Amino acid sequence: METNSVSSLLLFFCIFLVMGSQLISGSVTYDSKAVIINGQRRILLSGSIHYPRSTPDMWEDLILKAKNAGLDVIDTYVFWNVHEPFSWQCEYDLVRFVKTVQKLGLYVHLRIGPYVCAEWNFGGFPVWLKYLPGISFRTDNEPFKAAMQQFTQKIVGMMKSENLFESQGGPIILSQIENEYGAQRRALGAAGEAYMNWAAKMAVGLDTGVPWIMCKDDEAPDPVINACNGFYCDSFSPNKPYKPTMWTEAWSGWFTEFGGPILQRPVQDLAFAVARFIQKGGSFINYYMFHGGTNFGRTAGGPFVTTSYDYDAPIDEYGLIREPKYGHLKELHKAIKLCEHALVSSNPTVTSLGSSQEAHVFSSGDGSCAAFLANFNSTSAARVLFNNKHYNLPPWSISILPDCKNVVFNTAKVGTQTSQFQMLPSDSQLRSWETYDEDMTSLEDSSTFAATGLLEQINVTRDSSDYLWYITRTNVVEKMKNNGVHFENWNVGVLGRVEVDGLDQGKRDLSRQTWSYKVGLKGEQMNLVSPDKVSSVEWAQVSAITQNQQPLKWYKAYFDAPSGDEPLALDMRSMGKGQVWINGQNIGRYWMAYANGNCGICHYAGTFRSTKCQRGCGQPTQRWYHVPRSWLQPTQNLIVLFEELGGDASMISLVKRTTAGVCANAFEHRPSVANYQVQSTSASKMLHQAKVHLRCAPGQSISAITFASFGTPMGTCGSFRLGNCHAQNSHSVIEKASS
Repeated sequence: METNSVSSLLLFFCIFLVMGSQLISGSVTYDSKAVIINGQRRILLSGSIHYPRSTPDMWEDLILKAKNAGLDVIDTYVFWNVHEPFSWQCEYDLVRFVKTVQKLGLYVHLRIGPYVCAEWNFGGFPVWLKYLPGISFRTDNEPFKAAMQQFTQKIVGMMKSENLFESQGGPIILSQIENEYGAQRRALGAAGEAYMNWAAKMAVGLDTGVPWIMCKDDEAPDPVINACNGFYCDSFSPNKPYKPTMWTEAWSGWFTEFGGPILQRPVQDLAFAVARFIQKGGSFINYYMFHGGTNFGRTAGGPFVTTSYDYDAPIDEYGLIREPKYGHLKELHKAIKLCEHALVSSNPTVTSLGSSQEAHVFSSGDGSCAAFLANFNSTSAARVLFNNKHYNLPPWSISILPDCKNVVFNTAKVGTQTSQFQMLPSDSQLRSWETYDEDMTSLEDSSTFAATGLLEQINVTRDSSDYLWYITRTNVVEKMKNNGVHFENWNVGVLGRVEVDGLDQGKRDLSRQTWSYKVGLKGEQMNLVSPDKVSSVEWAQVSAITQNQQPLKWYKAYFDAPSGDEPLALDMRSMGKGQVWINGQNIGRYWMAYANGNCGICHYAGTFRSTKCQRGCGQPTQRWYHVPRSWLQPTQNLIVLFEELGGDASMISLVKRTTAGVCANAFEHRPSVANYQVQSTSASKMLHQAKVHLRCAPGQSISAITFASFGTPMGTCGSFRLGNCHAQNSHSVIEKASS
């Protein structure tokens, strides 16, 4: 009797476990309308957050902010060259990153590649890959395919062992093999075609239980889904009618290069692009980037990509919310989700409303209806008639009607606040500056070797250092490019003719004579940046560093961690060019190259390109360099920098990034998702109350109201002024409401 009871109990327990596992595991498939998760079609909104471009202590906050903005999915590349031969743990713990996304209830799109481009050093490939015998990158080449397959299998195996695919109950719903391969495939011809088909077959054979994607390659073979990257993707269609329409990179801004301006994409145009894609039947959108982050160390790809990878993303490099971009997209996402059932249940009916105006209507069999009213004219507003009702459409905009009647959102009407950031001095001083001359006498030591002619830089350095000495007193600092056909074979360094002019025999070509080479710096070899090694040489106290602006010098100082929790940065404006370390961690390359560009007026309307909406002309492209607080200890933090050109280290300062001011416009009768939600629960008409929500960054509070006007104010955030009509009590009313 007792045995039977125990057996029954055990049987029940086993059945419970099996049923429980069935409940938490899931399935991911697709059809022509959308990705299908556990039998349900989904409109999926995604954002790129690259785990090596932020620190682990930032991950949860970044992902939570993405979730609060209405995202469903976090997208990341897998960066081969940070893992092999370096690390799978600590700051590069991919499993921890994916589990953090899972903890916060979002899905993951894992872009394994393993080629990533991403303005990342060597396109994400480890440099040792270049030296495998007989290798040729990203083509029908057996050594490359073997290495690529081994790495891809390793990543998939790692995810499977932690039950991280959706088919196992995990968050990964999509994976990507290769990256933007279409142009290379066409250039390589048959070899490219064979490689692409091999890569797709290899990936699908790994049996992850989730769909695979290839972006920017229209020939992606079944069952792999081809997807679009770009500023706009509403003209894109998948290569088979049974595949969903997916946008893997909706560029939220653009990367920055030293010597160039900072590029910004107006949120009105980005929202317009997203709405255009949705109204054409798109069902997956990934913002590249949602948080760009920082190219720490020597990870920035070439040519001349800055240490900052801010990308004008909705969450800035430091992890702060960028308004109005974040808030306006959040409202867009709410509006799209209100339309989700109609969007995934029907195809759009397109009706002309004018010369540049259209209505895209989604009507499902159960009576749900959603409409997108578009005005493609970039200069003129339009008044259109739809369903026997007039609607006003600003230039270059789309209005979203989740019930085909009420406008809840217009892409050009920004109702969220604008935040203005500033860099303020912290309460921490960099003290006791000392200097050490890079040892030039060691250029002829045992590590120096000679060769006839000029050698290619990467073949000599193996990417162990930015620096290669040419003993003719010509030194070159070169960053690697990371994109193009057979970029592993591209040459960098001093490769052309080297001539000496003015000798008694005129010009003399030195290119083919014997040269001596030395890789790296003496300070690098001695690891002077490490707190344990910094005292291994004799540093000189400098009483007047401002008069000692010599090139090729090391500097060090100490500082205590500033109070508060605001993000931190180094103000490097007084320096020239080099690298900087905090407690042995490489913050990245700095360079006070001044920006050249066309920094005129930026208007949201009209097709956006990377040459539009530039700012920062005449200023250093990047003046401030992110210092993660997690890299600091309470006291005695070590800063070490290597200066190539010469600068005044005494003027370097540690600053805090804070919100300087917030502002917003509010209009009566402005469409609002919140107002629609109120209306939808009652029989009353849609409310048209104007609302403004202003907030400072965490730890800050509103200290003063500098401008308030009800009437016809003019200008933009930071430069508002009174219009012809103004209510005199505007300021007092707002002050009372905010108290």
